[in-house]
Amino acid sequence: MSDLVFLLLIFFMLTSTLVAPSAIQLLLPSSDSRQVAHQTVTVYLNADRQLFLEEDPVDIELLKTGLTSRLAGQTEAAIVLRSDHSVPVQYIVNVIDAVEELNQQLETRYRVILATQPHRR
Repeated sequence: MSDLVFLLLIFFMLTSTLVAPSAIQLLLPSSDSRQVAHQTVTVYLNADRQLFLEEDPVDIELLKTGLTSRLAGQTEAAIVLRSDHSVPVQYIVNVIDAVEELNQQLETRYRVILATQPHRR
């Protein structure tokens, strides 16, 4: 009996590491690019045009404050922007502008990387 419980424990531990839950539902744009970036912070922009820093809802000003606190002490960082494919480009540009403003204020080199999913064939 204990062997069965132990095997189930191992099974669930292994399968739970393969699942990457995302509380914010997005349909990412498609791309043929195979580059994978080391992400420091993730910013989400959903179909309702709501911004999230990790899983916390924010506006542009709170985004700047949150990025400043989460990236304190780092001069270079990759900020992964996971935006729904239906979001107008201007909202994406607003996030990029906010990061560029931080770069100028803090003399840092934060980069915004737009997350995509592979084309379905």
